[in-house]
Amino acid sequence: MSVVSVDRSELKERASENLTRAKNVMAVVLEDDAAKVGIVVLAAFLFLGLFGPALAPHEPIEHTMENEDGQMMRMVPPNSAAPLGTTTFGKDVLSQFLAGARPTFIVGFFGGVGTGVVGFLVGLTSGYFGGRVDEVLMRLTDLTFALPFLPMALLVLTFVQPNIVLITAVIVAFFWKMPARVIRSEVMTVRERTFVKSARAAGAGHGRTMFLHVAPNVIGVGFLYTAYAVSWAIAGQASLAFLGFGDPTATSWGRMLQQVFESGGMREAWWWVLPPAIGIAAVTTSVFLVGRAFEEVVNPELRSED
Repeated sequence: MSVVSVDRSELKERASENLTRAKNVMAVVLEDDAAKVGIVVLAAFLFLGLFGPALAPHEPIEHTMENEDGQMMRMVPPNSAAPLGTTTFGKDVLSQFLAGARPTFIVGFFGGVGTGVVGFLVGLTSGYFGGRVDEVLMRLTDLTFALPFLPMALLVLTFVQPNIVLITAVIVAFFWKMPARVIRSEVMTVRERTFVKSARAAGAGHGRTMFLHVAPNVIGVGFLYTAYAVSWAIAGQASLAFLGFGDPTATSWGRMLQQVFESGGMREAWWWVLPPAIGIAAVTTSVFLVGRAFEEVVNPELRSED
C-alpha cells in the first residue's frame, strides 16, 4: 500500500514538474517573434484542417462553375463569383483550397506524430539497452536510410489504391529514422548519469527506468523532431500527390498542383498555382520557425546573446 502511495505521489510530482517545464518552454518560445508568426499560421492551418470543407462555398470536385449564359467558367481569373478563379475543368479554386486543407492536415499531423513516436521509441529502446538490441535496431535504421523515400513510396503505392491512411503509414515507415538516431545518442548519454544508475540499483525495472527516469530527459528532443516531422509529412504527401500517387477521392493541396501541371496551366493560371503552393510553403516554414525557437530551449547554446 505504501509503495502505491509513493508511486502516486511521485507521479503527481513529476506531472507538476512537467507542467511547469512546459509553461517555461512556451514562455521562451513566445519570446521569438518569428515563432509567434509561425504559431499564428499553424493555428490558421489547424482551423482550415478542421473546418475548411464546411467553409468551402461549393463542392470542390462535383460542382462546375457557370457564367450567366450557362457556359462553363474554364480557366477564369479571380472574380466576384470565384474569388480565387477557376480550374481548367471549371472548378472553384477557393473551394478546392479550403477542402484540400483537411487531407493535408491529417497526413501532416498523424504522419508527424507517428514519425515522432516511432522514432522516439526506437531511439529510446536502442540507446537504453545497447548491445544486440542496439545493433539490430540501428542496422534496421541504416537500411531505412539506404532506401530513398520517393522511389520506394511510389513502388509501394503502385500496387495498391492510395488513400490517406496508407500514405500516412508509408510516410511514417520512411521518416522515423532521423528522430531515432538523435534520440538514441541522447539516451546513451542520459543512461550513464547517476540518477539512472541509482534507480536501477534501487530495484527499478527496465520499463520504469526507461519511461520515468530516462525518457523525461530526452522528451524535449522528441517533441522537436516530431514538430519537424509534421513538415516532412506535409512535403512528402504533396510530393506523392503531385506525382499522381495521392488519394484520388480527396482534394489536397498537392493534388491541386498535380492537376494544374497536367492541364498545362502552370505558367498561365497563377491563381490556381499560388494558393496550394503558398499554403504548403507557409505551413512547412512555420513549423521550422516554431521548431527553431523550441530548439533554443532544448539546446540553450543556440540562444543569441542580447
